[in-house]
Amino acid sequence: MKVEDYLVGRFGLLMSITDLADLLGRSPDGVRVSLYSDTEVSRKLKPTMVKVGRRVYFRTLQVKDALDLEPSEYGAC
Repeated sequence: MKVEDYLVGRFGLLMSITDLADLLGRSPDGVRVSLYSDTEVSRKLKPTMVKVGRRVYFRTLQVKDALDLEPSEYGAC
């Protein structure tokens, strides 16, 4: 199974802040704080943000690319 298939199956095409926090292993408040500071991760994730009304979502496939979530050849099986 490819990484994008797993992420889309688990989160759908759009991820909420809670979903992104689960993926990163952080709290939703921690993700909010880090997004509004000027860090390398926030600069990578901000282009993936989409506002739907007052809610903020993240494009799942762009998050995968921004965080470089590809399995390494030395990783797990």
